Amino acid sequence: MSNIKVEKQGNTALLTISNPPANVWTQDSLNELYDVIEQLDADPDNYALVITGEGDKFFSAGADLKTFASGDKGVAATMAFAFGRAFERLAAYKGVSIAAINGFAMGGGLECAMACDIRIAADNAQMALPEAAVGLLPCGCGTQNLPRIVGEGWAKRMILCGERLKADKALEIGLVEEVVGQGEAKDTALELAAKVAGQSPSSVGVCKDLIQAARTTAPDLNLPREREEFVALFDRADTTEGVNAFLEKRKPEWKNA
Repeated sequence: MSNIKVEKQGNTALLTISNPPANVWTQDSLNELYDVIEQLDADPDNYALVITGEGDKFFSAGADLKTFASGDKGVAATMAFAFGRAFERLAAYKGVSIAAINGFAMGGGLECAMACDIRIAADNAQMALPEAAVGLLPCGCGTQNLPRIVGEGWAKRMILCGERLKADKALEIGLVEEVVGQGEAKDTALELAAKVAGQSPSSVGVCKDLIQAARTTAPDLNLPREREEFVALFDRADTTEGVNAFLEKRKPEWKNA
């Protein structure tokens, strides 16, 4: 049975983590997420994705701790690889990814949301990286993504002190971009994702790559590349289409080419 349900809505893919009751991640579901992103990147008509959890209580509670109860290092290595591989692939998705955090996002659940470009949280959502409380650490890119998003101080409070955040505090520190009413996160995320279809997919892909390059590369290297990528867009049909559609006061017809 599939643990990642995929539904196409126009140029958006809705991904639902489906492993009740807490939507925990398994090796199979992580591998499935990786494969889904690969398929979406190969689809020229896909511009955005929204990922959410099934039900109204859990986005995802992360990994099932029973997986690690034996203390087997081989199991640990396999799962660590699966987490990193899946969430790094999600972060590299060519389109715009939006996490609709509909409830508890714990451990690998929050790491999945942090791998997305934008996070929308329901007001009943709670977020934490509690791995150190059971002798583990966030191995799905959590130690790297959290300080990048919220700063080192709050990252240390959450990871080293085990602090759990409610949605309003997550909004205050920049962990999420918007908080909406309970049950509204998915629809809000889908509405935002639909706006991506108004943008040139060619431009969006390059812009996202440049923005994320700022995480690891100095501006004096990225600024020349920014200008080079601007010129390179003129090799794409979407650039001519977008400019002329604007001048002709009509809606552009993107080809993602």
